[in-house]
Amino acid sequence: MAVARNGQRSPGAPGVPAFVGRARELAVLLSAARSRPSVLLVEGPAGIGKSRLAAEASAVLAAEGVRVLTGDCHPLREPLAYGPVIEALRDIGAWLPPTGWNLGASAGWLAALLPDLADRLPAPPGPAAGPVPPRHQIAQAVRTVLAAVAPALLVIEDVHWADEATRELLLLLGRDLPRDVALLLTYRAEDVPGRGPLLGVAFRRPPNTSGAELSLGPLTEQDVADMARSVLGPAATPVLVRALYSRSEGLALVAEEDLITVRDHQGGEPSGVPRSLREVFAERVERLPPEAVALADVAAVLEVPVSEGLLGSTAALEPGPAARALTAALAAGVLRELGPDSYGFAHALARRAHYDNIPGPERTRLHRHALAALRRLPNPPLVQIAHHTRLLGDAQAWLTHALAAADQAVEVGDQGTAATLLHEILEEPRLPPELHARAALSLARIAWDATEYTRTIATLRRIVAGPGLPVATRGEIRLDLGLMLLNQAADPSGEGEIERAVAELEAQRPELAARAMSVLAMWETSRFSAAEQRAWIDRAQAALAGSDDRAARASVAANRITLLAAMGRPEAAGELAALPREDEDPEVVRHTARALANAAEVGICLGQDERAAHHTEESLALAERHHAHALIVHCRSYRLLLSWTAGEWADWEERYAAFRSGYLDEPLAVDDLLATVQGITAAARGRTARATERFGRVLARDPARKNVNALGAAAGLARLQLARDDAEAAWRTVADYLPLLPRKEQWVYAWDLVPAAVEIALHRGDRAAAEDLAARHRAGTEGTDAPGAQAEALVCRGLVLRAQDPAGAAAEFDRARLLWTVIGRPYHAALAGEQAARALVVLHDGEATALLTGITETHERLGATTDAARCLRLLRDLGQARPRPRGRAGYGDRLSPREQQVGRLLADGAGNKEIAAVLFLSPRTVEQHVAKVLRKLGCTRDEVRGRTF
Repeated sequence: MAVARNGQRSPGAPGVPAFVGRARELAVLLSAARSRPSVLLVEGPAGIGKSRLAAEASAVLAAEGVRVLTGDCHPLREPLAYGPVIEALRDIGAWLPPTGWNLGASAGWLAALLPDLADRLPAPPGPAAGPVPPRHQIAQAVRTVLAAVAPALLVIEDVHWADEATRELLLLLGRDLPRDVALLLTYRAEDVPGRGPLLGVAFRRPPNTSGAELSLGPLTEQDVADMARSVLGPAATPVLVRALYSRSEGLALVAEEDLITVRDHQGGEPSGVPRSLREVFAERVERLPPEAVALADVAAVLEVPVSEGLLGSTAALEPGPAARALTAALAAGVLRELGPDSYGFAHALARRAHYDNIPGPERTRLHRHALAALRRLPNPPLVQIAHHTRLLGDAQAWLTHALAAADQAVEVGDQGTAATLLHEILEEPRLPPELHARAALSLARIAWDATEYTRTIATLRRIVAGPGLPVATRGEIRLDLGLMLLNQAADPSGEGEIERAVAELEAQRPELAARAMSVLAMWETSRFSAAEQRAWIDRAQAALAGSDDRAARASVAANRITLLAAMGRPEAAGELAALPREDEDPEVVRHTARALANAAEVGICLGQDERAAHHTEESLALAERHHAHALIVHCRSYRLLLSWTAGEWADWEERYAAFRSGYLDEPLAVDDLLATVQGITAAARGRTARATERFGRVLARDPARKNVNALGAAAGLARLQLARDDAEAAWRTVADYLPLLPRKEQWVYAWDLVPAAVEIALHRGDRAAAEDLAARHRAGTEGTDAPGAQAEALVCRGLVLRAQDPAGAAAEFDRARLLWTVIGRPYHAALAGEQAARALVVLHDGEATALLTGITETHERLGATTDAARCLRLLRDLGQARPRPRGRAGYGDRLSPREQQVGRLLADGAGNKEIAAVLFLSPRTVEQHVAKVLRKLGCTRDEVRGRTF
C-alpha cells in the first residue's frame, strides 16, 4: 500500500477508499491556499478526516508546482526546539537555491537545527546566545527559507500536541508569511491546551493574508455509500452501507478501517464484524502470529513511532523473529511504516483502539518493559520515560523524570517542550513544596517574554496566590509575572505585582529586588509620581551597595538615566556618556544599549532630535553586536519617528507599513507614538476620520493608566474636536491628561498637549486657566534639557499675549519658529510661523505675506493639505493669492490636483461640509468638485470609500 511521508495512505493509492463528503471543504481549502500568503486551519475530532483532507489538498497543490513540506506533532516528542517545523524543513534540500546564491543571512540561524543542510545554508549572522537562537531569529530564518523555496505549503498536523515554542513559532509565521507561502494546520479543538484559540489570543490574521477555518463534521450515509462502492464495487449493498454507517456514525477513520476488514473477507455483509473500531482492530490482530501481536502491543504502549530494534527488544524478541513479526503486522495493516526505520500506528485513534484491547495487567507489564528498554538506550528519552512512570502510578518517579526532561529541554534550547512539561508538573495536586517551587521558578524564567502568554500568566497567578512557596522564590516568580503583565498583556496590574515582589525579595535577593525597584522607577503610567519614582531608584541603588553583581548595577544605572532623561534633567547626558560600550560581560553592554535606546525615545519626545538620532545609531550597533533583538526593532522604529519629525513625509506611511509588516509579533512601546504621528499626518492632510481613528486607538489603550506616550494623541483629538466647534469636548479630552504633567514632572514632553489646552481654554473664554497653564508650563521647563518643550512654552506665551499684545505674541511665535527650525522640525516650525504671521496681519505688517508664502510652500511640500489651504485662504484675504499661469490646465479624464485633494477626503468618508471646511472652499464649489471626481472615476460616493489617491 502506498504510504505518504506523514504515514497516511496517499490519496489515490490502490485500495484506498475514495475521498468523499469533503468536496466543499477541499474547494475552500484550495481556493485559500492558492491565494497566498494564507493561513489555513482545519479542526475536528480524532478520526474525522483532517489528515485525509490535508493530504488531498497537498496532492492537488503539489501537482500545480507547490512545494509541500509536512511536519507532525506527537504527544511524547523528545526535546528538539521547534521539532515539527524543523522536521518539515528537512525535505527542502533539493529545492534550495544553488550554493553561493544569496539566500539571506538570517537563514544561517537554522544551521544548528538542520545539520544535514548546513553546507547549503549561509553561515549564521553571528554567535548564538545559547544552544538555539532566539525565537525571533528562528522565525525570520524559517520565513527566509520558505520564501526561497516558494511557492510552498507548510503543513503541520496535530498542532494540539505542539509544544508552546512551536505554537509560538507558528503564531509568528502566521502573522507574517512570505508572499507565496501557505500555512496549513490541523488540530483537535478539545485537546488544545486551555481550550483557547489554537495559536493563542495574540493571533490575528493580517489584512494582506487570506485564510480559511474549517470545522469538519461526520460523513453522511451517502458519503459512506460512495466510499464503500470505491472499495467493494457492486458488493457495497444497501444493507452493508447501513451497517457501516451505523457502526462508524460518520467517523471517516472507522468507516475506512471497517471497509478494509470487509474487503479482506472477500466482501459480503459483515454480520460477524464488531461495531467499534477497537473490535475491528481486534479481529485483524487475531489473524496475526503471537510475535506480531506482541509487537503491536508494544507499539501501542510506546505510543510514538520507534525503530524495529526498540520494538523487538521491548517485546523480548530476537532480531530474526522480530523482523518476521514486523513484516506480518505491516502486511495486515495493523502497523505502518511512518519513516525510515520508524513504525507505529497510522492514527492516534487506531493506536488507542488497540491499546484499550490489551488487558490491564498486560499493559502494566509492557509499560515496565518499555521503561527498561528506554533506559538502556544511549540517549534515554526522558519525556517518554516520565510518561511511562506516570502511567505506572509512580508519581514521585514521574515528577523526577519530568523535571529532568524539562531541564534537558532548556539545556538544548527547546523552551516550548520545557514549558509544556512544567505546566503538567504544576497541575499535579500532590506536588511536594520543594518541587513546586523549582518548577514554578523554571516556568517563570523561561516564559516571561513569550508572545502567547495567557496560559502562563494564569498559571503564575495561581502559583503566587497559593501557599507553600519560599518567600524569595515567590518574589522572583511574582517579578516575572509582573513583567509579563506589563510588557506582553499591557495590564497595569503588573505594577502592583512588581511592588509586592520588592517586599518578598528585598531581604534575601537584593539584586532582584533592585531590578524590581528600578522597573517601577521607569514605568510611564500614573501609578507613581516622579518623586516616588526617584525614591524607587534611590532604594534600588542602596540595595546594590556592596554588591559585586555588575549586571544588576548596570541595569539600575540604565533605568536611572532613563528616568533623569525623561524629566529633562541635564545630568542625564553625562551619565549616559559614561556607561561602558565594551565589557567582558555582554549583559553590561546590553544595558548600555538599552539606556541609549531609551534616551533616543525620550529625546524624540523632548525635541533633542539630533542627539536622539545619534543615540539610536549607537544603540542599534551595540544591539546588533550583542543580539538584543527587541532593541534592534525599537531603534528602527525611532529612525521612522525621526524621519517624520525631519519632514520626510512623502512615503512615510509606506515605510511604516513595510517596517511593521516585518515585526507584526513585536509589542512596541512606541506604538502609541507611531499611531499619534499617523493621526497628526492624517489631520494635516484633511483626513479627519482616519486621524480620529488613530488618536482614538491610542487613547482606548490608555483609559486607566494615563501613559505619557498618549499625550500627543489627546492633543490631536482635542484639536479635531475644537475644529468642529466642540470646545467642551476638546477641554474634557485634554483635562484627562493635564494632571499627569505635574505628577510625573513631564512638562518637558513636547507633544502639543499644553499649547492645545491653552488654545482651548482661550476659546472657552477661560483666560485665567490659559494663563495659569502657560505659567506652570514655563516654570516646569525652566532649566531643563528639553528644546521642544521650550519651543512650546514660547507658543503658549504667544497664545496668551495674542489678544492684548499682538506684537509681543508675534515675537514669541517667531522665536518658537526659529527654535523648531534649529531642532530640525519643519512642520512644527511652519505651524509656529503661521501663528506669527497671523499676529503680524493684525498689526498690518507687510512681513506677514512673505512669511505666509514660505509657510504655505512648506505645507505643500509636506502634503499638509489642510494647513496649506488655510494659509492660502489667508493670503487671498490679504489680496496676495499666488497668480495662476495663463489659461487653465487641461486634465481631461485625469484628476486635477484639487480634485485629488477632494478624492482623498471622499475616500476617508468626509462629507461636503467637512471638505469645504478643510479646503476653505464654498459648499457650492465642493459640490462641483465632488461631481467631477465621481464622474471621472466612474463610481458612486460609497464606492470611492477606501480608495488610494
